[in-house]
Amino acid sequence: MIINFLSNAIVKGGQAPVFGTPGDYGLAYEDVTFQANDGVMLSGWLIKGGTEKIIIQSHFGVQCSRSGYTPEGKSWPKMWQTEIPFMKHVNYLVEKGYSVLVYDFRNHGSSGTGTCEWVTWGPEEHKDVLAAIDFVSNHADYQDSNIGLLSICMGAASSTYAFGIENGLAENDQIKAMVAIQPLRYPDFISSLGLDNFIGRRVTKLNNERTLMDLNEVSFMKDVRAINVPTMLVQNSNDEYLNRQSIEEYYDALQVEKEMVWLDLGTKRAAGYDYLANNPEKLLSFFAKHM
Repeated sequence: MIINFLSNAIVKGGQAPVFGTPGDYGLAYEDVTFQANDGVMLSGWLIKGGTEKIIIQSHFGVQCSRSGYTPEGKSWPKMWQTEIPFMKHVNYLVEKGYSVLVYDFRNHGSSGTGTCEWVTWGPEEHKDVLAAIDFVSNHADYQDSNIGLLSICMGAASSTYAFGIENGLAENDQIKAMVAIQPLRYPDFISSLGLDNFIGRRVTKLNNERTLMDLNEVSFMKDVRAINVPTMLVQNSNDEYLNRQSIEEYYDALQVEKEMVWLDLGTKRAAGYDYLANNPEKLLSFFAKHM
């Protein structure tokens, strides 16, 4: 029972409802759907600002949706005690003239079930990043717009994978910048939980069977060098799941104009996401510089 519980907490989707709407913040938007290249239907909101520049947000995994995080319905222990509404920082972006596409990854929110029904921490989800880019690049209002990527945790991993594949993001000239927030490797997460032991090995064995991949071996780190746009990397230095060496390796591998932002927050990983919602100044400044 404990093995299934832990595995579900790590790779089971469907735990992240969409809550609220951009309309709650007075934002004009439309519901949109688009399809990944393997047929999975993705749902999102296209939030209307200007047409010269647009941000594509990719959220963190398992407990998050396009809306952000809500503790409602989450089992103990909750990663954060209050809502983390992403529409807060989206509102700031729109005020600065950006349109914003927020969408649910496969197996999250209102998007469809993936060809793999489990969350893979990026190897499958990178298809959704590509689909979001294609949707914007082929949209009549945004086909000539500058694109910025706001990629959070699994969103950062997925975006990194998407830069590394053939005909991936590195081939798209519209993309001008990326903000990558707290990318996390599966082995670092398992180790931080104290699961690099017999129980942990059983959990990972089940996760591998469910996802049909070796989560200890697949890694976005090899694709960091393929990123070809200015990148700001953001990390809470007190994050309970942090392996500082992994973050430093990511930053060192970047071959572009780059910026490292270390935050000094509480130990909860979600503190970094909450900070983003309430303190958007750094990402606004970075996007303004490069877009």
